[in-house]
Amino acid sequence: MATRRDFLSQPAPENYVAGLGRGATGFTTRSDLGPAREGPSEDQIKAAVAKRSAQLGLTEAKEGDDNEDDSRYQDPDNEVGLFAGGIYEKDDEEADQIWKEVDDKMARRRQRQREAREKAETDEYERKNPKIQQQFADLKRALGTVTDEEWASLPDVKDLTGRTKRARQARHEKFYAVPDSVLAAARDSSEFGTTVADDGGNTEAQKGGTTTDFAKIGAARDKVLQARLDQASHSSGRDSVVGSSTSIDPKGYLTSLSKREGAEQSIGDIDQFRRMLKSAVDTNPTHAPAWVAAARLEEYAGKPGAARAMIASGCKHCPKSEDIWIENIRLNENRNAKVVAAEAIKANPRSVRLWVEAMTLETDARSKKKVIRLALDQIPESEALWKEAVNLEEDPEDARLLLAKATELIPGSVDLWLALARLEAPANARKVLNKAGKAIPSSHEIWIAAARLEEQLGDGGNTSVMKNAVRFLAKRSAMPKREEWIAEAEKCEDEGAVVTCGNIVRETLGWGLDEDDDRKDVWMEDAKSSIARDKFETARAIYAYALRVFVTSKTLWLAAVDLERNHGTKEALCQVLEKAVEACPHSEVMWLMLAKERWQSGDLDESRRVLGRAFTQNPDNEDIWLAAVKLESDNGFTDQARELLKTARQNAPTDRVWMRSVAFERQQGDSEAALDLVQDALQLFPAAAKLWMMKGQIYEDLGKVPQAREAYSTGVKAVPSSIPLWLLYSRLEERNGLIVKARSVLDRARQAVPKSPELWCELIRVERRAGNANQAKALMATALQQMPKSGLLWSERILHLEPRTQRRTLSVEAVKQAEADPTVSVTVARCFWGDRRLEKAQNWFERALVLDSGVGDTWAWYYKFLLQHGTDEKREELLSKLRMVEPRHGEYWAAVAKDPKNAKKKPEEVLRLVAASLQ
Repeated sequence: MATRRDFLSQPAPENYVAGLGRGATGFTTRSDLGPAREGPSEDQIKAAVAKRSAQLGLTEAKEGDDNEDDSRYQDPDNEVGLFAGGIYEKDDEEADQIWKEVDDKMARRRQRQREAREKAETDEYERKNPKIQQQFADLKRALGTVTDEEWASLPDVKDLTGRTKRARQARHEKFYAVPDSVLAAARDSSEFGTTVADDGGNTEAQKGGTTTDFAKIGAARDKVLQARLDQASHSSGRDSVVGSSTSIDPKGYLTSLSKREGAEQSIGDIDQFRRMLKSAVDTNPTHAPAWVAAARLEEYAGKPGAARAMIASGCKHCPKSEDIWIENIRLNENRNAKVVAAEAIKANPRSVRLWVEAMTLETDARSKKKVIRLALDQIPESEALWKEAVNLEEDPEDARLLLAKATELIPGSVDLWLALARLEAPANARKVLNKAGKAIPSSHEIWIAAARLEEQLGDGGNTSVMKNAVRFLAKRSAMPKREEWIAEAEKCEDEGAVVTCGNIVRETLGWGLDEDDDRKDVWMEDAKSSIARDKFETARAIYAYALRVFVTSKTLWLAAVDLERNHGTKEALCQVLEKAVEACPHSEVMWLMLAKERWQSGDLDESRRVLGRAFTQNPDNEDIWLAAVKLESDNGFTDQARELLKTARQNAPTDRVWMRSVAFERQQGDSEAALDLVQDALQLFPAAAKLWMMKGQIYEDLGKVPQAREAYSTGVKAVPSSIPLWLLYSRLEERNGLIVKARSVLDRARQAVPKSPELWCELIRVERRAGNANQAKALMATALQQMPKSGLLWSERILHLEPRTQRRTLSVEAVKQAEADPTVSVTVARCFWGDRRLEKAQNWFERALVLDSGVGDTWAWYYKFLLQHGTDEKREELLSKLRMVEPRHGEYWAAVAKDPKNAKKKPEEVLRLVAASLQ
């Protein structure tokens, strides 16, 4: 092999022609003179082919014996020879089907052995070629034996965030402002130098230095700008040549054009309308509305004389139309309106409208009375004229006499009877109402007036009037609907007849409702509607009636209590709560509300007695135990509170009781006792996330960071779904400078709780605080793809990740995605606040409070806003609302309110602390 020559050193085969296999027979010169050399002749090609065929023949002769029986194994479907021309009949098809079934059966018999063989082969292959996961399975099992101390002692990995290929490219893609030297070069590029430098001069250029002439640089910049402006003006000039050659003021021209066009359009419309109305009055001269429209058109066109002439013609053609005469009086108001009115009344002596219009034309009361009395002589049965006459009387006695005469002439007028009853003495008023009831037996207004009269006389507790009214009206099928009765009750409330209002509700609220109907919901809706209209007495009466029917309904009692708390007095609230605890003795909410009201009113002993009664009814209720502890603790009775907690842990051993015990010891400053309690509590309730958080916080207060880390680490393993626990764990690592570990904790948290806006936002903040702005934006984009309706994420992006110029656009998008999220509303308000649009900012703060008043952060931001731009009254109003709501949620609010140092602070004090901490 060593002596064998390589391929390129061997001689070419006989008759070899380069490129012959590719069809090449020669080469062409540059001058296209033909082939450089001749190819093989035909005899040579035939000899080569024959030689090749001989070599192939020897090879086939050797393999001939092996291929003699190939025809025996041909495909039976491709039959040749004897059956090549046969017909495929039904018997052949049946035979093929039988053989197919036989093959399938044999395949099924061998299936089990085949599958077993394939499985064995697969196992053997996997054993010889294991996966990476299988190769490290033993090592992963060994990781379970690693302790937390060993994990903590591992060296920190370097922060590689931002060292990606994209980040490296971003560093190179930097843009700079054009330097002044470029502008100077542009200035000098079109100039010719006309000076010769002095070779002997000691200039700065000869020394290798340069001088900066700012005046020349400014001139160069102006020159470049002027050139661009000239170029633009030339192009616009060329365009203007094609059009008009006149120069005009575009703004002024358009303004004048619009004025001229509007005037012409208005004149054209008036002419068109005038022709149309003229055609209408000519076609039908007795159609009064056409005359009125024609007169008003002339008045609109600025032709009052033509309008009066037009309406006068209309009055001649339509003398019986009230509308056309009233229009004529209006157009002649400053001239001869009284004359026109006299003509109108002469043509229509029984028109009430014309008589009233004539009365209004008079200036003194005596003339008005004269006109009305003339009208009553013509139309004595007109109720409107009698009312006008009564209103003109200044003496009540004269008005009473007129009403007495009016009721004789018009006995069916309810308003006249009621007006007469109001003017009569109480004794005579009863007689008047009795006469009215006989005259109009189907009028419920008269019955209500009778009930109000009884209330006025001091017999408001007598409900027989309304009972008789309901029975009397129902017998005559004149009973109004429930809604109408509620409206009458609200009317009585407006006029001060509170007792009558309650009597109406008491006797009519259940009218038309069967026991099968959901009466409780209907009555609650009625009460809510009355409250929305500020009719609190009516709502109070509705709740009172409903509670007589549904005595043990907690929903109704709570609604009634809420009404008294918001729109009643302290005494009324306590009375309702006393009735509520008697009706629902096992409702701890009622007991606690009553005890709180007694405590806030300053009666500590009465509050204790209320809680004692609550213990009797609910001996093992944790809420009552904790309320008693809070009562004693907030009033400085520490020993009593500690004893109550000890007893509660024995009688009602719940996780809340243990948490309150730990929190109480932390508030007292006894961290060791709190730590012992939390250790005991975790033995009983290992799945209580708040206990793990308390344990970690106690260790943090003591300055024991490794123990706090261990508490949080064990806690997240026991309760992996607790988001606040993960956040505390991450923030502990970040405070100690371990950014990578904080990021790792949050990554594990997101695996445990995949779609948590709080965890994503915290990870984004970690990156932002670490200076990784690009990574924070990338994470934000991913988070918003998964949770587009999270107000927390939108707020973080708008306020901290994007430039100020994009806040408006992002705010609009955030409102579209999360319109009902109060965090988005607060963010929009803060953006308006920053732009000094104070009214809109205040509106968005108010909107956020309406969406969710339990978020303390909203109250804090709004209070901070009012401290700068609000009034004392507005701030006091906000504090009063805060006392009623008592918010408990919010990122900043919870951190301040749950601090042991602020345990005894009132909501308004916590609000001030939170507002001071906001940035």
